[in-house]
Amino acid sequence: MVCVHARQNELEKMGASALSKLVLAQMDRIEHLELMVAKLQRQHFGPKSEKAPINADQLMLSLSGTLIEAQSVVPEPPQASENKTTRPPRQSRALPAHLRREVRTHFPEHATCPCCSGELRKLGEDVSEMLEYMPASFFVIRHVRPKMSCRKCSTVVQASAPGCVLDRGLPGPGLLAHVITAKYADHTRLHRQSQIFAREGVDLDRSILARWVGEASALLEPVAEVLRRYVLDTEKLHGDDTPLPVLAPGTGKTKIGRFGPMSATTGPAGDDRAPAVWFAYSPDRKGEHPQRHLAKFEGILQADAFAGFNRLYQSGAIQEAPCMAHIRRNFFDLMKAHQSPIATEAVERIAALYRIEKEIKGKPADERCAVRTARARPLFDDMRRWMDQALTQLATKSETAAAIHYALGLWDALARYLDDGRIELDNLIAERALRPVAMGRSLCPSF
Repeated sequence: MVCVHARQNELEKMGASALSKLVLAQMDRIEHLELMVAKLQRQHFGPKSEKAPINADQLMLSLSGTLIEAQSVVPEPPQASENKTTRPPRQSRALPAHLRREVRTHFPEHATCPCCSGELRKLGEDVSEMLEYMPASFFVIRHVRPKMSCRKCSTVVQASAPGCVLDRGLPGPGLLAHVITAKYADHTRLHRQSQIFAREGVDLDRSILARWVGEASALLEPVAEVLRRYVLDTEKLHGDDTPLPVLAPGTGKTKIGRFGPMSATTGPAGDDRAPAVWFAYSPDRKGEHPQRHLAKFEGILQADAFAGFNRLYQSGAIQEAPCMAHIRRNFFDLMKAHQSPIATEAVERIAALYRIEKEIKGKPADERCAVRTARARPLFDDMRRWMDQALTQLATKSETAAAIHYALGLWDALARYLDDGRIELDNLIAERALRPVAMGRSLCPSF
């Protein structure tokens, strides 16, 4: 192994062969660092979209990594039109019909004709609507249970106390649902909710709201269990996870846990089964956690190349279906960072597969399989041969070679989507399910 941090006196003692190896090692390291910087810059300042602004019909690349030809596109001059097109008049959007209407009628100031004092009759009316909002407000439900006594035997009769959502009974179901929805769906932290409530004159400390959320989670455990059973009772499952800071009591710090969806949805496969997502928490990234969560699942698991899933595939009860989006993302980053011709061609080849998927979206599984066999398989097999040949022209430790090795390591498992119309080309269904979590994590660090 060559040390890339050689000092001046060490360089003077090196021979030509050692210096050559040092230069190559430094070039690999520079390429790696430039890629990391480019990724971070794009994450913080660049567009989030990963669409490649390249036209495959106008760009031809050779496997040697040299740009052979780029056809220039000369825009045709716009033809003068005799009849100037006019924009259609903007149509006002009707307000939803389910909203409550409060009618306010505005009569003229004069009860009689201002000219001759004659009697006025209704000729017509003009109606306009305005959307208004009434801020949410607190109110108190006071339960009164009169005690009734029999005049003959003095027996005391009283209605049973109404049930409470929580043991101490302060929050009603509507308030409790609002606090949970605001925290997890609207990403409003509990201390901000406490401040909002204080403006209404209601003092609810953050610790009280936190206790409510904890007790409500225990109440919702039966619902979560039903959801888990429904999600796992499927032939195909999408799985993913994301890091999440979790409080570590007693340390004054947070630790990194894992939180991810298990999505039971056929997505574009054309099945009418209702989609559902079940989120599973893991204290760390050890493989024992997905093995426990999916202990009784049998079928197709569409996920990334997380090593913790490997033991699930050993028995054969669960079939691996990798994600092409992860493979494409490696090449896309290289294309953006280094304008790598090989990475650019890889992105274009993958785009051809996605164009086929766009055409068969929502079709039955057998029809999708037939189209993939006829049109996608030749492109898929040709890309495999192209990557094998491209490796012979790349440095062993280059970032582009690493991206190709990552793709080839998943290629056989990825090919399953060609023979099974239920499988998707990528795992974006699970990644989209993580968006609310990622948004809450960015807006609420202690989410």
